[in-house]
Amino acid sequence: MADTCVQVLLGSGLTVLSHPLMYIKVLIQVGHEPLPPTLGRNLFGRQVYQLPGLFAYAQHIIRIDGKVGLFKGLGPRLCAGTIGTLVHGRVVQTCQERGSPQILGGEQKAADGSLQKVVNETTREMLARSCATIVTHPFHVITLRCMIQFIGRETKYSGVLDSIVTVYREEGVLGFFAGLIPRLLGDVFSLWICNLLAHFLNTYAIDESMSHTGEIRNCSQAVTGFFASMLTYPFVLVSNLMAVNNCGLAGGLPPYASVYPTWVDCWRHLSREGNMSRGNSLFFRKLPAGKLYAVEQKRFF
Repeated sequence: MADTCVQVLLGSGLTVLSHPLMYIKVLIQVGHEPLPPTLGRNLFGRQVYQLPGLFAYAQHIIRIDGKVGLFKGLGPRLCAGTIGTLVHGRVVQTCQERGSPQILGGEQKAADGSLQKVVNETTREMLARSCATIVTHPFHVITLRCMIQFIGRETKYSGVLDSIVTVYREEGVLGFFAGLIPRLLGDVFSLWICNLLAHFLNTYAIDESMSHTGEIRNCSQAVTGFFASMLTYPFVLVSNLMAVNNCGLAGGLPPYASVYPTWVDCWRHLSREGNMSRGNSLFFRKLPAGKLYAVEQKRFF
């Protein structure tokens, strides 16, 4: 119980610190570009039109809403983090007590084969993360909708309880799970890619006789995690867009977003437009090729 409380407190602290970054990322993912591009130079010294980065975007939000404005949607996000930590811990504990599931053999056999152990442990972690994601997704949806209200200066989603009532009244139970499928797929793919790739690197690329083997393995885990997150980023983007799609807010309606019948349609549209990585970078952002900036609508066409 003490360990869980510590995890909740640490997670809440990290959530508060990282919230402005997520807030700006979500606005960029939706397509809101309130500041025009400026002429600058890239890493090779070539002149290019650059988009405002994290700090310029943050200053713009502060000028309009003050520093507190950087923390819109923090309440439901903290709820999601706390509940998610509790659910994740409970599922992991249940799997350990029951000794299940086993994909490539029992505990003894898994202990004898490193790959079997990785597969079984990853399966348990997948179940725990998936359960936590499903339970907390309604709070994730509310968080995103609170954030994109900045675009149209709306106040439709103001509190956690009021937002729950609003979503249920307008969209029913399914409204709480908008964008859930691509989010689950992205989490599952990212977890398996990270763990399996790290296993193969640690097994075949790192020699036990090497010095600082433990540090190298930790580094390889971090590198594979970053690589996996890059590969699965389109699922994150599509999930967030579907969570706010056609929700009655300016950020979920044209011109910022088309009305997509399914997440597959959203994926195809972004792919055709070359926007599958939109919002992935917050520092080195260049003007999209072939796009024009519309000052009045504050977005690209």
